Parts: sequence; structure tokens; C-alpha cells
Amino acid sequence: MSALRRAQPSVARDHQSDSARAPTEPRARMKARQRLRPPRVLSYVDAVARQGSIRKAAEALNVASSALNRQILDLEADLGVALFERLPRGVRLTAAGEVFLAYARQAISELKAVESQIEQLRGLMRGQVSVAAVESVAGDLLPSAITRFQATHPNVRFNVRIGAPEELVAALVADQADLILTHDALPKKEVDILAQSRQALCALMVPDHPLASRDELRLRDCLAYPLALADSSLAGRALIERVLAQASFDLDPRLVSNSVEAMKAFARMNRGVCFQFRKPGKAPIAPGDMVAIPLMELPLLQAKLVLATRRGRALSIAASAFVDLLMGVLA
Repeated sequence: MSALRRAQPSVARDHQSDSARAPTEPRARMKARQRLRPPRVLSYVDAVARQGSIRKAAEALNVASSALNRQILDLEADLGVALFERLPRGVRLTAAGEVFLAYARQAISELKAVESQIEQLRGLMRGQVSVAAVESVAGDLLPSAITRFQATHPNVRFNVRIGAPEELVAALVADQADLILTHDALPKKEVDILAQSRQALCALMVPDHPLASRDELRLRDCLAYPLALADSSLAGRALIERVLAQASFDLDPRLVSNSVEAMKAFARMNRGVCFQFRKPGKAPIAPGDMVAIPLMELPLLQAKLVLATRRGRALSIAASAFVDLLMGVLA
């Protein structure tokens, strides 16, 4: 009994000490707070679907593959249906898995949006915006827009990936990108077009090129000079092929590439011509070593740059604010 009485003051002192610390601990936790994380099982399903393998997904998430597999099995037991078909070399989504994956990615996306909105209420604008874009906007339009945005929102980080139009749409549908900027036609069922603007396909050349004094050109005018042409993965090539299908001539490029920078370098070094999407009208191209002259064939002159997101996606406040800026740029 006496031992119990002797212990009580110590317990009381500990309780008082905890009470004294209580007001300061939440603030310390807020400072060290990590970003909100979606329910673990949703992240697990998403990772396994992306990797096509439980082992690879476990490595990517830095968890034990047995623990990840157990979570998936428990979820399948709760749902009463298999989400993944087990194959000799990995796994594949079942029809039910496709349905659950869409829900998981939507939930993860909405959680990010909720976190962004809460931070906005706290007077902050932070987070990460993922943009997938065609290469034609990588050298000027996109970095310029990001620079303007971060001048007023320095806590927002950007993840930019450059790729072919099909890759961009796939990244958008898989929620690997918040937004895409592309020249290609988009599947209406899967994306929402937020804005679009004319970006004609132009001929690029050095300022003292024989064609550089012209205000407009046609493809036929470029035949006499070394040509660099995009490969079939880039949207510009498909438009050129549409024109050539109705023409009485063909192009004989000396270089075919999926890199706009490689084609520009070739045209500079060989006093040749390459092609790139630009705003309509003749214009110098920074740093001033090339000029862009619009091509007058209608499919090339009326080409468009499209800003889009996945249909039904809840964008974060940061992403929504960046959309507003981009819409102004495209307008």
C-alpha cells in the first residue's frame, strides 16, 4: 500500500509534465508534418498495376513483398473477387482490378486536391504539379510559364516529362500527369480539353538562309535544301504526311529524328530546313540564331496546341492555378 502511495506523486508529476508539453507538441508536429498519404492498400494496388509485378512494386515502395502481397490478398478476400491474375512472370489486372484501380487513382488524386485546399486555407500555396508535354513547348512556352508561376508561388514544384502524343495521353489517363500539352487529337471519352490555341507548323532556318526573307512558305519551297524531318512519333510528321498525300511531290529528308533540338542543330550546321510548331507569323527564335516562317498549307497553318486533363480528375489548387496561367498564355 505504502509503495503504491509513494508511486502516485511520481505519476502526478508525469501527468503534469505531459499537460505542460501538450500545447507545444501539435505545433512541433505541424512543422515536421509529412504530406498526406493515401490509404496504404490504394498505393499498393496502384504500384502493382504500374509495375506489373508484386516484387517490383515492393522494391519501388521499399516494403517487403510478402507484406504487400498479404495486403492485396486481404483486399481481394474482402471484395470477394481477384484484382490481379497471377502469371509466371508477374501479374495482370482482372476486369474487377481495372475497376478498383480507377477508384484507387481517383481517391489518391482527390486526397492530393484536399491537401492542397487545406494548405490554401492556411494561407499557403504549395505542392507539386506534373505536366507532360510535346517537345515543341519545352524550350520556351512551358519553362516561361513555370517561371512566371513560381515568381508568385515559390513553394510549388513542377515535374515535367516530354514525350510523343500517345505517351502523353497514356500518362494522363494513368494519373501520372495532372496536365498535358499536345498537338495531337485527343480521345474525348478520357480527357477534358481546358484550352487550345493555334500553333502553326513552321519552317526553321538560319537568318541568312535564302528563304529567310520570305514571310510565308509552302513545303515545296523547301525541297532544294537539306531537310530534317520528325519521325512518326511526333505530331508534326503526321500533319506533313497529310499534305504530302495530296501533293505531287515527296520529301527526301537527310535526317529523321524524334528530337526537335537535333533537327534544329542539323538545319543550322547544314544551312538546311527543319519544322517546328510555333505561334503563327514569322518570328526569330531565341537565342536569335534561327527564324520561323509559317507554312501555308491549311493542315499545317491551322494546327493547334491543346491543354487537357483527365476527365473527372480533381486538380489540386496549385494545378488549377497553373491552368489559369496557361489559359492566359494560350489565349
